[in-house]
Amino acid sequence: MTLNRKLRMGMVGGGRGAFIGAVHRMAAALDGKIQLVAGAFSSDPEKSRMSGEDFLLDASRVYSSYQQMAEAEAALPADQRIDFVSIVAQNNLHYEIAKTFLESGFNVICEKPLAYSLEQGKQLAQVVNATGKVFALTHNYTGYPMVKEAKAMVAEGKLGKILKIVAEYPQGYAITALKDQADGAISNWRMDPAVSGVSNCIGDIGSHAENLVKYITGLEIEELAAELTTFIPGRQLDDDGNLLIRYKGGAKGVLYASQISTGDENNLNIRIYGTEASLEWHQEHPNELIVKYAEQPRQIHRRGNVYNGEVCGKNTRLPFGHPEAFIEAFANVYLGAAEAIADEVSGSYPRPEGYDFPTVQDGVEGMAFIEAAVASSKNNSAWTKLEA
Repeated sequence: MTLNRKLRMGMVGGGRGAFIGAVHRMAAALDGKIQLVAGAFSSDPEKSRMSGEDFLLDASRVYSSYQQMAEAEAALPADQRIDFVSIVAQNNLHYEIAKTFLESGFNVICEKPLAYSLEQGKQLAQVVNATGKVFALTHNYTGYPMVKEAKAMVAEGKLGKILKIVAEYPQGYAITALKDQADGAISNWRMDPAVSGVSNCIGDIGSHAENLVKYITGLEIEELAAELTTFIPGRQLDDDGNLLIRYKGGAKGVLYASQISTGDENNLNIRIYGTEASLEWHQEHPNELIVKYAEQPRQIHRRGNVYNGEVCGKNTRLPFGHPEAFIEAFANVYLGAAEAIADEVSGSYPRPEGYDFPTVQDGVEGMAFIEAAVASSKNNSAWTKLEA
């Protein structure tokens, strides 16, 4: 259902200097359906206050803690309180923040990973089911129009039976840490197991590759064999991972994620091989989808063209030839979640046909993937089944 007003958004985390918080705010605002009205932007009350000033918010709606925010917003009249909260805090805080807002009556959009551990993720899924609220997980790469086109082509059977999938997410930024090994210090919070959980590289970017495979193909992982490595001295968590994957139904997969792949920037890519055709998509060239055949010339599909399907067109904002990219993909996740939140606010949630955004169950499967990869690596890369 379409509301005759903007959805009111609150945010936890993402204050001054936070890259991903700014991305979320831009994405949420892109289509004019959402307005940021409140937030607890930092665990430091003064930084939260200053961030609220940066965003030109009413000082009375800028809070010192997420607990204070949830209580105060729930006490406001229905036509004033937030419709949902966007959680962009560190991994170890996702569960408690999401649980607090869900149980206070609010819909939630949350950064990945879903939680600190698989156990927390399963508990959070129970809370989502019990409250009946909307929960969206921002696996943003699902938002690209040509990823949605790939998903539609698989669903329509254009690839035939899927036999093999290769997903890669190489980055090279961490290699610079080798230049300064004197104290072996952890360079950022993602390397701290008390904050990130059991994995850095696989938890941070490998989970994006896993989710991209699931989103496009619908295939579920049966078991995996993983070798995770920490190449940077002094770090406690992995910065590189190589996985073999067996999918339910017989397809095989190779997944590689790395933060020490010198010279690579953000080179997420996927190749899906079927009996009739194959697909190839690269995040650094997101407006193109390569379609390959055994006995025909390969094709390059580009977003914005009439030959693309309805879902691709719905998530395309500009005419062909005008590139769309990272912010727009993030915005498409918000756009899908906004449809569900508007339905929830108006009392018509959920729709029988469902919605197009990653859910809490996707998050649980992601946590199961991360923990299985770590367990396999610790057990000499033994084949390990997922617990989700």
